[in-house]
Amino acid sequence: MPAIGKDFEAIFDEIVQINTMDNEEYRKLQQYLIDALDKGYAAHIKGAGKNPTDLTVYFHPLEDPAKQTAFENCVADVNIPLGEVYTSPRLEGTNGVLFVSRVFLNGFEFKDLRITFRNGMIESYSCGNFEDPREGKKYIEKNILFDHPTLPMGEFAIGTNTRAYVCGKKYGIESLLPILIAEKTGPHFAVGDTCYAFDEDNPVYNPDGKEIIARDNSVSLLRKTDPAQAYFGCHTDITIPYEELGSITVLCREGENVTLIENGRFVLPGTEKLNEPLDRWGEELSTHEDRRNR
Repeated sequence: MPAIGKDFEAIFDEIVQINTMDNEEYRKLQQYLIDALDKGYAAHIKGAGKNPTDLTVYFHPLEDPAKQTAFENCVADVNIPLGEVYTSPRLEGTNGVLFVSRVFLNGFEFKDLRITFRNGMIESYSCGNFEDPREGKKYIEKNILFDHPTLPMGEFAIGTNTRAYVCGKKYGIESLLPILIAEKTGPHFAVGDTCYAFDEDNPVYNPDGKEIIARDNSVSLLRKTDPAQAYFGCHTDITIPYEELGSITVLCREGENVTLIENGRFVLPGTEKLNEPLDRWGEELSTHEDRRNR
């Protein structure tokens, strides 16, 4: 809407471009990530600088890697805009701290949000919105946990739409981006139901023909014995911006571990093109700073 401000026309044009990016190009780029992820049993996510994120996320094991995958290749046939690979994590073994300095969730701003997971379930949480830590906990309980005592990690994803990320930063509209764009702008972790809630028994396939077998977790499986305990009616994506990301490394039982992202840049061979919007934005910032200093 024009009310977004003086950059309305530029923002409008950029959002159109973001929503119409090359589907086939991204399918191929994201397949490199999925092939690497499917070689591992877990991913280790570390924050950069003052971000203390240190989280290990376990994957569902593949019985037949030639025909199965744990990650969905999310391009425009799944949702628009394109730009993520995601899975429903294996809760058992998923442990550690998730932190983001500033994030907007369901219309609410969170500062210094910290969530600790034990075996895939939220164990503790805090934020820096209030002087009294108890008020921060209440804020999280109301607007992230939705009054549940705990929630599982329902999704682990790597957002790849670096163009959308730069758009948000360039025009200062990160808080205004709808979730389908915001979730594509970095790695994110959803708490609550999985992406496949209420549809777990229907097979899903990637464009390469492999079945995505990670549609359940040990909580959603309760639907077969105690449906009231299987679902929570919420799914909240918490995204770490690239500049706060130290690394994402695939942990492999056999052979060397594989690094996908390091210091906020994609380093896996074949994915370097994803860095181009980040590099152009960095050059633009440097040019602007040089002009200010003259």
